[in-house]
Amino acid sequence: MSAATRLRRLDERADIVVFERGHHVSYANCGLPYFVGGVIEDRAELLLQSPAALRERFDLDVRVRHEVVGIDREAQEITVRDLGSARETRERYDDLILSPGARPVIPPLDGVERALTLRDVSDVDAMTAALASGPQTAVVIGAGFIGLELAENLHHRGLAVTLIEASSQVMPPLDPELAVLVEDELRAHGIAVELNTQVVRIGAKDVTLSDGQTIPAELVALAIGVQPESTLAERAGLDLGLRGAIVVNERQQTSDPHVYAVGDAVEKRNALGGGPLLAPLANTANRQGRLVADVITGAHVTMRPTLGTAIVGLFGVSVALTGASEKQLRTQGIVPRVIHTHPLSHAGYYPGATQMALKLLVDVDTDEILGAQAVGGEGVDKRIDVIATAMAGGLRASELADVELAYAPQFGSAKDPVNMLGFIAENLRDKTAKSLQWHELNEAMATGSTLIDVRSHTEREESSIPGSIHIPSEEIRANLDVLPAGELIVYCAAGQRGHTAARILSQAGRSVANLDGGMRTWQAGSSSLKR
Repeated sequence: MSAATRLRRLDERADIVVFERGHHVSYANCGLPYFVGGVIEDRAELLLQSPAALRERFDLDVRVRHEVVGIDREAQEITVRDLGSARETRERYDDLILSPGARPVIPPLDGVERALTLRDVSDVDAMTAALASGPQTAVVIGAGFIGLELAENLHHRGLAVTLIEASSQVMPPLDPELAVLVEDELRAHGIAVELNTQVVRIGAKDVTLSDGQTIPAELVALAIGVQPESTLAERAGLDLGLRGAIVVNERQQTSDPHVYAVGDAVEKRNALGGGPLLAPLANTANRQGRLVADVITGAHVTMRPTLGTAIVGLFGVSVALTGASEKQLRTQGIVPRVIHTHPLSHAGYYPGATQMALKLLVDVDTDEILGAQAVGGEGVDKRIDVIATAMAGGLRASELADVELAYAPQFGSAKDPVNMLGFIAENLRDKTAKSLQWHELNEAMATGSTLIDVRSHTEREESSIPGSIHIPSEEIRANLDVLPAGELIVYCAAGQRGHTAARILSQAGRSVANLDGGMRTWQAGSSSLKR
């Protein structure tokens, strides 16, 4: 509908026909989980436009319950089946835009026909009907974006929810030391989480897992991912790529220049490296629709590569990311510079500040920003959006130090968390600081490095990293002569005091590294290894 309405705004004389095999067009699919949970109370709020309204406002011929079953590219005609009468007709086109989206992945499980998915309004109607029967237990299969949203909203409806994930963590796109924070939030709200296991059978009122467990499940929801709905394109002989996605160029043209494709069905171009990428994101799909209308009407525009910026909310916690993860980069043979911080959402002296965990990934040689992740409350969306914008604009990591952001104590800090990431990146680039990652600590200590806890005596009494010695940061200068020989590693709660101590030690001639992100990151990372 983005393509169709933009076309009309650009060309009042064009003959524009839209075919949709479902019952609805222009609906808020991202709002479906929140209607399930009762956050959105009125179903009509999900329906943004009707065929009648689109005809009246945009003079569009929108035909629901009409499925396009074939494309004759040579004749530039499509075959359309009226799903009400089963009658088929042929329609000619000058330009054809495919926007079939993605379909839920449905594994071949015994009893899978009982499982519900959440792709469109018909699906949400089926799920709310199932909830009307009063189930008490639910299993959500898949702990990605949709799985987390469904788990939260079914919990809001009063169901006992179990979340099943085949991998070793929830939110697989995140790196483990941030994913564990999300898992902790789920468990704190009473959602059971089962990792490293899969559903092998769906029974009448339960599911059986590959580890032998049987979990009560009067309602079962599938959220293990989506795959491009490219059946029609394949029948037409159009080129397909990654996982069957439709291959398009930077103007969204398929291998047939008269056929365009947009949305979740198509390959995107990865902003990091330019390779193919699947990114089922609403804003990307809408941008592609608008761009195709511009291309058809003669504009010289191209689609920007995709960063994959995304966010999900969970019990008041925001989980956001952009670009690549450390896991992805290491899989590609890239060892990035990593920066962890744990800043407050706004000035600490102003009431209501909440803590977040931020992670920035940087190219060691070029200072290019490769990705970022954040978990926390207020302000997570702002920081990830700023970093995504910086990446789109080509800013380097150290240049985040100079990004001018709006400041008042209720909104941020004079040194905003984004600026602080820039300061740290600058220090690491210029080698005025050296850091060590949480997963590198055991090996460093095993090879003779001494770990120094520079936190306060009170903090030390509460917890510490095994094998460390304690010298508060304020006492480092007075103890330079008694420190053990060899490599030193310092740590505090989140990294700032550690940096101060490391600067004192390095200027005293010692070789020293600061444990990146301090004890908070180390605790989260260590906890992730035990799950």
